[in-house]
Amino acid sequence: MSTGPSTTTESSTPTEGGTTTGGGRTVFLLAHTGRPAAVRSAELVVLGLLRSGIGVRVLEAEAADLPLPPSVEKVPEACSDALDGCELLVVLGGDGTLLRGSEFSRASGVPMLGVNLGRVGFLAEAERDDLDKVVDRVVTRAYEVEERMTLDVTVYQNGDVLHRDWALNEAAVQKVSPERMLEVVLAIDGRPVTGFGCDGVICATPTGSTAYAFSAGGPVIWPEVEALLMVPIGAHALFAKPLVTTKDSVLAVEVEPHTPHGVLWCDGRRTVELPAGARVEVRRGAVPVRLARLHHASFTDRLVAKFALPVSGWRGAPH
Repeated sequence: MSTGPSTTTESSTPTEGGTTTGGGRTVFLLAHTGRPAAVRSAELVVLGLLRSGIGVRVLEAEAADLPLPPSVEKVPEACSDALDGCELLVVLGGDGTLLRGSEFSRASGVPMLGVNLGRVGFLAEAERDDLDKVVDRVVTRAYEVEERMTLDVTVYQNGDVLHRDWALNEAAVQKVSPERMLEVVLAIDGRPVTGFGCDGVICATPTGSTAYAFSAGGPVIWPEVEALLMVPIGAHALFAKPLVTTKDSVLAVEVEPHTPHGVLWCDGRRTVELPAGARVEVRRGAVPVRLARLHHASFTDRLVAKFALPVSGWRGAPH
């Protein structure tokens, strides 16, 4: 699986009965309609695309909260082919909305272009002030697409599969009861590494290294590095450091039989209860998430900008 960018040149074909303006080009729009800024931004993007002859499709549930022209196509969220024929998914919102967008992107294979209306927004490619540029780049197809590694997550109990899931950022095994620690044993590639009582354990991708794993004290991993990350949370142990493994490793977190049950969170959006004795296995996902990129800026520059890191004293060679 490639994690580097590749230039996109493909055009899309509309679904039967779908929008056919602009030679069949259609863009799907997903917005956090609970934010006034997102509603206004969505209106500007929709009008800009329609003026350029590009059809727009939205979810029926969001359409009622958006000031949309009648020509905008509306589809139910439960529709499995909601993004069929769309060349791009434009997402307006914060990190939660962008992660929601990643679910649509992964299921459809349509690249996601995120516009950050929240705080950090590492998955976003543009900010609120860049809306005119976003529309122009979409119209002229002046963007590149890169694939981001995902995680495939499987929960076992006594050898039986209890649950299957996936994550773009992280799969987090956490305690449920605030007064009781979760007792776990960690394993990599079928071999036990260590065990301890803790608040939880995070298994993350390089993309997720700047999210929950970062907050828990894990290292930042550049997206081009194909690796998996395991970060303990509040562990009571001498050896409870973050671990970085190869992309082909299988990470496992076993909930001890005598401990209270835990819970599994995938990207902070999807959850399932973990009974005592459950085993969570995490490996590189078979299906990546495709992100549309407008800029050629390095991840280093993105990191500095998102976290407002102090670099004013740097005296390296000019670019």
